[in-house]
Amino acid sequence: MKSRERGLLQVLGVAFGLAVLVGNTIGMGILRTPGEIATHLPSVPLFMAVWIVGALYALLGALSLAELGAQYPQSGGLYPYVRRGLGPAAGFTTGWTDWVATTGSVSAVAIVLGEYAGPLIPPLDGHQKLTAAGVIIFFTLLQWRGIRIGDAAQRITSLLKAVALIALAVAALILGADAATTAATAATATAPGTAAHAANKAAEAIPTGVAFIGALVLALQSAIYTYDGWTGPLYFAEEVKDPARDIPRSMIGGVLLVLAIYLALNIAFLRVVPIGEMAGDPFVAATAAARIFGSNGATAVRVLMIISLVATVNALMLMASRVPYAMSRDGMMPAVFDSVNSGGTPVPSLVGVTLLSLLLIATNSFDSLLAILAFFFVANYVLAFTAVFALRRREPDAKRPFRIPGFPWTTGVALAGSVAFLVAAAMSDRANSLRALLMFALSVPFYLIARRRATRTRQSPPST
Repeated sequence: MKSRERGLLQVLGVAFGLAVLVGNTIGMGILRTPGEIATHLPSVPLFMAVWIVGALYALLGALSLAELGAQYPQSGGLYPYVRRGLGPAAGFTTGWTDWVATTGSVSAVAIVLGEYAGPLIPPLDGHQKLTAAGVIIFFTLLQWRGIRIGDAAQRITSLLKAVALIALAVAALILGADAATTAATAATATAPGTAAHAANKAAEAIPTGVAFIGALVLALQSAIYTYDGWTGPLYFAEEVKDPARDIPRSMIGGVLLVLAIYLALNIAFLRVVPIGEMAGDPFVAATAAARIFGSNGATAVRVLMIISLVATVNALMLMASRVPYAMSRDGMMPAVFDSVNSGGTPVPSLVGVTLLSLLLIATNSFDSLLAILAFFFVANYVLAFTAVFALRRREPDAKRPFRIPGFPWTTGVALAGSVAFLVAAAMSDRANSLRALLMFALSVPFYLIARRRATRTRQSPPST
């Protein structure tokens, strides 16, 4: 049998779906974002409400797109669903930007992993790029062997990540009162009244009127970015043994699991670091760990970050490799990407992800690329939610193993929230939004070439 005749293996279950969602969603954000949100809204009730609203948006999105994953189980992320609902042009834009952005994320996460590994492993110190490249090559060779080993690696690393984060939350909840008291006593000893003054300043800093709306939007942007990753199971829909049951369970259960972890961590952080001190802190987790573990706090956070980022790199590489494979089957990318080895790995697509990731690391271009493509993350959600409405109207009698609860309001709220988020993002970062639109314009020639190639392929007589 030629490798091109093979397809993806249908061997995955709910555990993998949960693992890839947790691995893709929980990364650096939850350890850094609390300080950003506290800066905009230095109020404990408002602070916690933002995290809940962000989770609600992710849950509405998961409910909406789980219907498509259960109904049309195709691997490739949002691409196959946008293509089916809105046509090949919208599908191509979604797939192309998703692939580049996800691959850029692989590079960015690998670099940060290298930065955190250096101080713990002296031979790696000062060699962040080489460490990042080594991590990517390691996971390339691991995933090359097949989806089963990729599945096992994702479940193990995501479990370690969840356990480590929960352990940090438990430590903060148990030891937090003493740590907070010690910190407050030290602050009072060096500058009497400082703690009370900080609390009063935080209360006075809560904006009102139009300023409050602006602060709320910025805080929600931070939270929604931190929840981003809930689409992870859709990248493997046709590889799931029972997609009608397991895709919804993975997506909905995964979002709820992430919410539980985020709420536990934020409650724990607040127990150690008061909201007034949290505001403006670029790395709340490090501050909390230092107060709990003392001089060992920095080491604890580095170990936590490495565990977290390893799971993220594996998840992102698995996801990114599915997009070119899906697009090539429709003639939207070169036919070479439509190839799977006996282990169920789309090897040419995986190699493409690896080479682009290494190139972005070598040229230091992943940060600017991600800033530009952040615009497309939410734009693709807008297209996906619109595709849900289009398919409901075009195929009203189609069998739907999982139906969106509360449709059309559920998906409508998610769509409206995405549009509002997109407008706010465009207004707050006009430069990168314009660059994103330029990048979209540059994708048009590639789409026209892909469409012409697909047309020639369909018109060519079959070989004998």
